[in-house]
Amino acid sequence: MTNQPSQFRALMRRENMIVAPICYDAFTARLAENAGFECVAVGGYAMGAHTCLTEPLLSIDDLTSIGRRIVRAVQVPVFMDAGAGYGEAINVWHTIREMEATGIAGLHIEDQVYPKRAHYHRDYVEHVIDLDHMMERLHAALDARRNPEFVICARTDAMRTDGFAEGVRRANAYLEAGADMIQCFPNTIEEVRLAPREIHGPVQYVNSHGNRVGRPVLTVAELQSAGYKMVAYATLPLLSIYEAAGAVLKRLRETGDAGLPADRMVAARKGVEDLIGLPTLYAIEERTTERKR
Repeated sequence: MTNQPSQFRALMRRENMIVAPICYDAFTARLAENAGFECVAVGGYAMGAHTCLTEPLLSIDDLTSIGRRIVRAVQVPVFMDAGAGYGEAINVWHTIREMEATGIAGLHIEDQVYPKRAHYHRDYVEHVIDLDHMMERLHAALDARRNPEFVICARTDAMRTDGFAEGVRRANAYLEAGADMIQCFPNTIEEVRLAPREIHGPVQYVNSHGNRVGRPVLTVAELQSAGYKMVAYATLPLLSIYEAAGAVLKRLRETGDAGLPADRMVAARKGVEDLIGLPTLYAIEERTTERKR
């Protein structure tokens, strides 16, 4: 297994921005790696949707299980969403220990209430805790990590609830406390451009396709020009699969024919088999159980 925290730190030191699609299982993570991305992210919204529940109902065991499967499936660094850390300081301490043990490169914890509420996904109705409370969580997280290269990102949702200036104030306080990166959510294009200049450390932006509050979705070039160190694509694989698979299944139900060209599907099936590593297993069987005796 590769040293993911060291890999991720190397990406952070580069001039170029880290571009990470947010995946939710080993298959989507390997799709992203196969497309050439040098890092994958794992997001709470996508993980929750994948279980047909929601992020607030995921347990720490759910996260560690998903994390381990993805780490085993890819060679690139994996960066995960640990939500509100699953509670108070000692719970956050435990969360970091458990998540670091999966082999991931790093994670973020956020200044939302715990237990998290499904209402967060209803046009982003945030419930932000006070700064001192988040600082307790953050200090516990920093104390918990065994590998000093394990990346701990502090996320603030305060820009929506308490204004841009408060979000910047919190971000800088988290950096001063020892956070390695900040994830924040500017509300307007002007705030998007201003945030990396006002925040005194690496900043991660989240491109959230389908958001209903008008939060800007920008290109990689625009975000890199603004000074961001990382961009995560919160819903891209999830929504793409929802649209494509949903359309095919609807067509099959309505017409009795999926309408998929045979030659394309042969190529797609071969692509899936290559992606999940079946040729390696075929070769093992050819040398052993399927060998002509």
